[in-house]
Amino acid sequence: MEIAAIDQRYRDAVNQILKEEWGCPPSVSLGRAIDTRELPGFVSLSDGGAINGVVTYHIRPEECEIVTLNSLDENKGIGTALIHAVIAAARAAGCHRLWLITTNDDIDAIRFYQLKGFDWVAWHRDTMDAARKLKPQIPMAGMYGIPIRHELEFEMKL
Repeated sequence: MEIAAIDQRYRDAVNQILKEEWGCPPSVSLGRAIDTRELPGFVSLSDGGAINGVVTYHIRPEECEIVTLNSLDENKGIGTALIHAVIAAARAAGCHRLWLITTNDDIDAIRFYQLKGFDWVAWHRDTMDAARKLKPQIPMAGMYGIPIRHELEFEMKL
C-alpha cells in the first residue's frame, strides 16, 4: 500500500469517489456545508496503483478536521494508514487537535475511531434535520436501519 497526497493526478478520481460514497459536494458537518472538491487529503493506492482509500481534511489555526474518510477495501489497514498521514500533516501545520464528526448510525465508524485513539467528546442532538436543509439527499435512516438524527464529535489531542 502506498499513501500519496491528493494532487491533480488524483483529484478527478477522488471527487468521483466522494460523489459516489458521500454525495459530495458538499459534506455537511455541524451546520456547515463544506465543498470537498479542493480539500487537501491523501489517497491509498493498491499494489496495482488503483485508489482504494481517500481521506480529506481541513486545517484551521491549531486544529484539523477530518472531513471524509473512505476505505474501499475494509479491514486491510487503509483507514488507519490514511489517519496516520493526516496526523503527520496536522502536526506539521502546528495543529494541537484532530477532530471529526460522524453520525449516530455509523456504529462501525464509532468503533473504529475509538480504537484509533479518538475520544468521543460531544453529542450534537437532533442536528441532522438542519443538515438535510443543506443537503436534502441525506437519508432518514442509515446503517443497520438506524434513524440518522445526531452528530457525534470525536477528537484526538496532538
